[in-house]
Amino acid sequence: MQKPISLSCFLFFFFVYFIPRQSFSCPKDQREFLLEFKKLLTHNIKNHSTQIALGELKTWRPNSDCCKWKLVRCNTRSPSKEVTDLNLNGLVLSGSVSSTLLRPVLRVSSLMRLDVSSNFIQGEIPGDGFGNLTRLISLDMGGNSFNGTIPPELFSIKTLQHLDLSMNAIGDGIGSLVNLSTLSMSRNNFSGGIPSSIQNLTNLETLELENNSGLSGEIPTWLFRLQKLRKLRLGGNKLQWNNNGSIFPQSKLTHLSLSSCGLEGKIPDWLKNQTDLSFLDLSLNRLEGSFPKWLADLKMGNIILSDNRLSGSLPPSLFQSLRLFVLALSRNNFSGHIPNTVGETSLMILKLSENNFSGSVPKSIANIYRLLWLDLSKNKLSGEFPRFIACIARHIFERVLWRCSSFFRVKHRYLNLLRFLRNNSLKGSITEDISTLTSLKVLDLFENSLDGNLGNLTGMVESPTSSSSIVSSFISEITDLSETESQDLEVIWKRVKQVISNRNFYLYTVLDLSKNKLRGEIPTSLGNLKSLKLLNLSHNDISGSIPQSFGGLEKLEILDVSYNNLSGKIPQTLSRLSELDVLDLSNNNLSEQQPKEEDDEEKEATVPWEAVVIGSSCGFLTSVLLMYAVGCFRDSTPRRSPKNRGFKDKVIQLPIPHEEMTTEK
Repeated sequence: MQKPISLSCFLFFFFVYFIPRQSFSCPKDQREFLLEFKKLLTHNIKNHSTQIALGELKTWRPNSDCCKWKLVRCNTRSPSKEVTDLNLNGLVLSGSVSSTLLRPVLRVSSLMRLDVSSNFIQGEIPGDGFGNLTRLISLDMGGNSFNGTIPPELFSIKTLQHLDLSMNAIGDGIGSLVNLSTLSMSRNNFSGGIPSSIQNLTNLETLELENNSGLSGEIPTWLFRLQKLRKLRLGGNKLQWNNNGSIFPQSKLTHLSLSSCGLEGKIPDWLKNQTDLSFLDLSLNRLEGSFPKWLADLKMGNIILSDNRLSGSLPPSLFQSLRLFVLALSRNNFSGHIPNTVGETSLMILKLSENNFSGSVPKSIANIYRLLWLDLSKNKLSGEFPRFIACIARHIFERVLWRCSSFFRVKHRYLNLLRFLRNNSLKGSITEDISTLTSLKVLDLFENSLDGNLGNLTGMVESPTSSSSIVSSFISEITDLSETESQDLEVIWKRVKQVISNRNFYLYTVLDLSKNKLRGEIPTSLGNLKSLKLLNLSHNDISGSIPQSFGGLEKLEILDVSYNNLSGKIPQTLSRLSELDVLDLSNNNLSEQQPKEEDDEEKEATVPWEAVVIGSSCGFLTSVLLMYAVGCFRDSTPRRSPKNRGFKDKVIQLPIPHEEMTTEK
């Protein structure tokens, strides 16, 4: 027999199906404000110079719950489901948009976190709208083109704790926000001294004022009396350090950047008591003396002392720390041997270039299996070329045993840059394990004494869009370097000094093995380096022919194989190199390749080999051809369109002085 429905069950179904349910979507007015913002943003597409990432806004549709939209968060615990978070970072990819775009967003009075950074917004900050944001905790407007001053309405927000206005063109104005914990004003146009009102920000934990060209005067000592201050960045300004002032910090800093702040004498010894310090940048000053042992014993993660006048040897204890990730000591007067303890670190970046280090490269350097960036150029190093297959440590009962069996062998898959450049005297062969460096983007061994065969460089063949891009972005994130010691690579490119940004570093491959004693033939595998931009093998003893595979170097802009013993025909495949601007084949024994039968369209793209220096043995004919190549004779043939252009539209400069083609830092 079926049981009767109880009263409680009846009431449950009644309330669920017959009583109108309360709407749990976001407030209608806030949805309309956000849709107005989208409308203003998409209106900029009509300006063809502006590109906008609309994919993130596809979910922003009328008559839908804005709490379910991408980039939007609501307070789900509140019946009204008000919008609390907007992450609008990087919606504008290029071009520019007006700051009036933000007015609808600033009407969402329930906002607690707002991020509009990296959107190419220009104009003054719309101050009147900030009067509505009485609950705002975090505001990120960095990476735009805001100008003018900071509106006073912004400083009326008593709840504000995090403020980032870095990388804009703001000129002046810092107020008094008692609850502020983060103030980032780097890369703006502030002038005058550090505002005294900052000393009232007793809750301040992070202060970033780097790279404001007009910021000048002395660094106030009261900054170090802010008891909660942890990160202080003042580098890249016109600020000066008062060496006569005594510093008794009341704060426990974790990050300190005083690059280019006029520091003189020895490294300040008040840093001894900063036992929490993990990042120290004192580069671009006039510091003298040795590397203090107490600094090595602080066991920091990042130490940047480049571009000073420091001297003496490095204490071995500096490298006896697994916390050391970045060590940049370039352009000083350090001398002596690089301590063999270097292999006991977890270094990711090691920059010791342009010093007076001598002796051999420590074999233990191969044990730094996380190494991403190694630059020992312009020293007095000698000895054998180091191996780069490391032996990893096994910890057994508090003992460390080094094993080199196949199981414990580590390949340096993520090493991005390897430079043992000029003023070193490394000898021997390029070790075969160099082929295991699958993320290597720059191999610069110019002007050493390396002999043997060129070796297998298949490790550099890896696609530039794979792990190399991940590693390059990882370098930028983990190093936390100042602008003076960023991982940008400076090169002499087509006779002009240029910088490859670390953000685009994975797109470039540079290979310079010139001025050594290399012999043997050029490996055909070099033709697989699709991202290779510069290839310099000049001034060696390389023989054989130029590989046909060089026609696959589609990104190559500079090719120099001069002053070798190359012979045979110049391959016609070089005509495919549409990006090539500089070609030097001189001082070899090369001969002209006989053209094959081609149809008219293919003949348009063939190489005018009369513009190439074929060899020093051709006497008068070579001189004439050289004059032709460098422009003493002008070709009256009309230029072709860029789409089908071959070498006839390229400036082939012969010969190229080697010093104008090598990488520099």
